[in-house]
Amino acid sequence: MAVVSKTLELSENWQWKQRDETVESIFDELEAGWTPVKHMPSDIHVELMECGKIPDPYVGFNEHAAHWVGDAEWMYRTTFSIDLIHAANYELLFDGLDTICVAYLNEEQILTSDNMFTPRVVQLDVTRLQSTNTLLLHFKSAKKIAKQLETEYGRVRAGSCNLGDPSRVYVRKAQYDWRWDWGPELMTAGPWLPISLKSYSVCISDLYPQATVDSDLVPHLTVELSMKGELTRVSTIRCSLLDCEGTEVVNVEISPKSSSSLRHSFSSLPSVNLWWPVGYGEPNLYSLKATLIDEASAGQILDQQTKTFGFRRVALIQRPLAEADQYGKGMSFFFEVNNVPIYIGGSNWVPADNLLTTIKPERYKKWLKLLKDGNQNLVRLWGGGVYEPEVFYETCDELGILVWQDFQFACGVYPAHPEFVESVQKEAEANVKGLRHHPCFALWCGNNEGKNPFITFHDYQQVLQWGGITELPARKIYEEVLPEVVERLTYGDVPYWRGSPYGGNGWDTADPTVGDVHQWNIWAGEQKPYQNYDIMGGRFVSEFGIPSMPDLRTIDHWMDGNDKERYSNSKLMAQHCKAGSHETRFAILMNENFKLTGDFESHVYLTQILQSEGVSHAYRSWRREWRGPGREYNGGTIVWQLNDSWPVTSWAIADYFLRPKPAYYAIARELEPITVGILRKVNQNREHDRPRQFYEFGSFESRSATLEIWGTNSTLHSRTAILELQFIDLESAWKHQEKHSVTLLPNQSTEFIKMTCPSREPDSDTTITKSATVVVCARIVDPKTREVVARYSDWPQPYRYVDFPDPQWTINFDGDALTVKATNPVKGLVFSVQGEGNEVRFSDNALDLIPGEERVVGVGGLERDRHIYMSYMGSEHPRRIVTTAQ
Repeated sequence: MAVVSKTLELSENWQWKQRDETVESIFDELEAGWTPVKHMPSDIHVELMECGKIPDPYVGFNEHAAHWVGDAEWMYRTTFSIDLIHAANYELLFDGLDTICVAYLNEEQILTSDNMFTPRVVQLDVTRLQSTNTLLLHFKSAKKIAKQLETEYGRVRAGSCNLGDPSRVYVRKAQYDWRWDWGPELMTAGPWLPISLKSYSVCISDLYPQATVDSDLVPHLTVELSMKGELTRVSTIRCSLLDCEGTEVVNVEISPKSSSSLRHSFSSLPSVNLWWPVGYGEPNLYSLKATLIDEASAGQILDQQTKTFGFRRVALIQRPLAEADQYGKGMSFFFEVNNVPIYIGGSNWVPADNLLTTIKPERYKKWLKLLKDGNQNLVRLWGGGVYEPEVFYETCDELGILVWQDFQFACGVYPAHPEFVESVQKEAEANVKGLRHHPCFALWCGNNEGKNPFITFHDYQQVLQWGGITELPARKIYEEVLPEVVERLTYGDVPYWRGSPYGGNGWDTADPTVGDVHQWNIWAGEQKPYQNYDIMGGRFVSEFGIPSMPDLRTIDHWMDGNDKERYSNSKLMAQHCKAGSHETRFAILMNENFKLTGDFESHVYLTQILQSEGVSHAYRSWRREWRGPGREYNGGTIVWQLNDSWPVTSWAIADYFLRPKPAYYAIARELEPITVGILRKVNQNREHDRPRQFYEFGSFESRSATLEIWGTNSTLHSRTAILELQFIDLESAWKHQEKHSVTLLPNQSTEFIKMTCPSREPDSDTTITKSATVVVCARIVDPKTREVVARYSDWPQPYRYVDFPDPQWTINFDGDALTVKATNPVKGLVFSVQGEGNEVRFSDNALDLIPGEERVVGVGGLERDRHIYMSYMGSEHPRRIVTTAQ
């Protein structure tokens, strides 16, 4: 009699121990030394911490006390029972082994795995099984194996010294484990994803609901299904389409005719709703349930699988632009979803922890909700981490977040010997097949950039920049293997892009007129002022950023009471800032823009304002270049990075504990459906002045400045509005106001005004006006409701020259919200909390205030014994403003 397919996760009875490498055979050391596994799936670092053999590597200098773990070998074992008359087929499913692992069942080798990213299935020989079986896993040192392979195949270039040992390119393991410029060196090992036992007579081995939408937005559904086992037992395959509430919409019954695979297209579909990304509609989802039925056994269900998916059409649009911009003409690079051009505003994602097994589903959901709540519509999964677990992509589906997925290659000259290419092909096939049903997917990308401390460039560019490299072997992977896999397994449903960045003639990946670019010439490279972001863009900017220190509570976490290290350039602060040459690079940007301070808390705040001002200027300037059909000069901006893998000073806009930095809120405002922007260009006083001045940089004798004011509208409808302008002099009582009727064109930016900045009349004994002391405030107001739809304030820069006025506050707190009002303009108002307790959520932060305007900021999670603090430009050290929640 046939039996129903069953899958049992092997999560109990596990033990671990360190391998004694002086013992020749692992079977000679099985009797003693085992420790119960506390968490399964498991990472050996977590187990070692649980029993006190290593300290928390995220605190103090403890990372160094854990480096030895990567040099050792480790063993895991468990026992499980089998009812030998239950089924004809048994399989062990290894979802993920990290990384070099040999598996034994009852002391017989059943598997050798050397790829962390490839799930493995082992068909068990029923005749050799016992009622109780022992599974033993032997993990060898990926660090040592990498060095052995390097000896065999040769040392290559792989990033800079702070991107880990270059031998990493030879091992298919998460590359950031070797250390990165934002993360520690923690060479993990263990069964990092579930291990299961499957029993069946016949089962579904793969189910793919291929949902497509044609150019007329007509949906189609084709079922692709594979089976294995006793195929003759299956008399009917029932496929049911279910809506988001689980109600059956339509079903078909198919006769398999003893075939192991089939493709069946639904001849007609009822009306279905399309899946839309954030800001453009609802992310409507459906499910396909496939059931194998044995009619000869009274309709017995033999196996059943369900996949959730959505109907959507996604395309990467590269076509000649109708007109040239500041960089020339070139090609567009933007995404269309359901025939609608989408301006991308998003973030790069790195693994949310160096110890991956500690990330629970709820943590993934919180990160992605944070991204969506910040008005972002795409997350790019960077190529030095992992293919994330199913819950990550399911959450993107549910929230309407598009996914740009890198294959796992980052910053190196990767090999292409036959064994490596074969491993990569299996890895790609497994992951594309496993993820292809998700409607969130917008792009599969071949690899991430290569990098040295001074020049940013793609793997292709390494051949030209590093020199001494006559060929890039991995071109076979990026240009042949990966695109073939994507095309074959998705039927062209998701675009493929060779690498990021990529484009330009002769692999010139810095060409701003073609493809995507990574803009690192502010923080690194040429180290330009961040005020130059508006002239340093491209058709699509998939990486850029400025780092900042995290929340003071996060710093306190790694300080762990070590107050003697509590200053900005201490050893312990450097331990938790992996960025190359960060001392010099921070010094340049900080000294250009802010007054020097020896107060630690003020310095932390100013690094956050630096990041906030810089990245928001980039989003604002590049989104301006989304100018309508034929003039899509910039199709998207993706900041490096959303998150951290441990407590650290980095480019993240929210730190390891999901605490948003000021930059997070500034980006959220720049990605509102409607925004207003101002660009101030200081006019030359003299012929020999710099042709493009850094605002009032170097001189406060500027006679005038030109203002360019524009709006953006991501909705698909025009909108009339009132543009309100207010000009406030910081050195006098002079003010000026203007109002203009404007129309925001749909799904693009609209230029409003180009004007000379108004300023007060010169004093009787001077010959110049002072636009350098004028704050310009812009608001877009609904003409009917008087609602403020968008606002932005442009202040004279650099801020180190500005004498910030006393705000003359009125601040009220009712337990749920802060109501803030100021008589004078305020720059960079940041609310915070201190000490341990619930995470306090602010609905907005890092505010610029216009005189007389009342702003309301929601406050959630504040306990009665906690206090709210504030910092702002001119008063950077946080001070308490509310004694307790009401």
